[in-house]
Amino acid sequence: MPLISIVSPFDAISDSLAPMSPAYRNRLDLVRIRTVFLAVLACAPATSAANAASAAPCSFEAQGEGRVATVIDARSFRLADGREIKLAGIEAVSTEAAKRAAALTAIVGGRDVTLRAEDDAPDRYGRQTAFVFVAGEQNSVQAALLSRGEAFAAADIADKDCSAALLAAESAGRAAKMGIWASATATKNAESAGDILAGNGRFMLVEGRVLSVRQSGATTYLNFGRNWTRDFAVTISRRVIPSLEAAGMAPKSLENRRIRVRGFIEARTGPRIELLRAEQLELLGN
Repeated sequence: MPLISIVSPFDAISDSLAPMSPAYRNRLDLVRIRTVFLAVLACAPATSAANAASAAPCSFEAQGEGRVATVIDARSFRLADGREIKLAGIEAVSTEAAKRAAALTAIVGGRDVTLRAEDDAPDRYGRQTAFVFVAGEQNSVQAALLSRGEAFAAADIADKDCSAALLAAESAGRAAKMGIWASATATKNAESAGDILAGNGRFMLVEGRVLSVRQSGATTYLNFGRNWTRDFAVTISRRVIPSLEAAGMAPKSLENRRIRVRGFIEARTGPRIELLRAEQLELLGN
């Protein structure tokens, strides 16, 4: 805490009085110390609360407040003033789950919330995308959903602290086998190309061992099968390589390693996930 400079009435008294007895001056000093101490205690709670708020993960600039009037689906709701809010940083676990609203309703229904984001620009559907904090709660609504196994952590959060917090919340839900994690099918097996391809266009988590790493032009491929055209693979553009290297995951070092990758499935003869940032990859135990 920064030092606080306080000028009390006692300072003025001591400066204006003629030389006084040592006993009286000592008594005045003790009163002055007590006054300063009480002033510091009065400031401490507010300072601690401000520090705690600024330290909370995903606490970007406040972009408004409101009371939740209606929960629309698993990732969006409408405020009493008519604004439609979409939760940033998470993805629906399936097409069916995206329509369910029960989990989000249990957390935000009828509650006062604060919206936080780098800006309040609406998306193409007019929704405001934000991290949402229920009044009095330090952790985001997104973290609550992830820890309950009701969503996947997204792959598009550039802020490293925020991204790490979301992944940690998801990991906690997985470890506790909450929600989707009660089933082994929540994460797809990289060897099951047909199962992955059936989710074309959807956000998925895929786990498996990288059998080979090869480069073709400006693209690097992490291959999880021996048939490069049919089996699952991760594509990495040249511009992403430096961020992977900085994270200690240079593509060649991933050969024969078990990894988890998250992203949207694309059909290019075989199923693919394009790697846009290092946070999409997690190293797993062998």
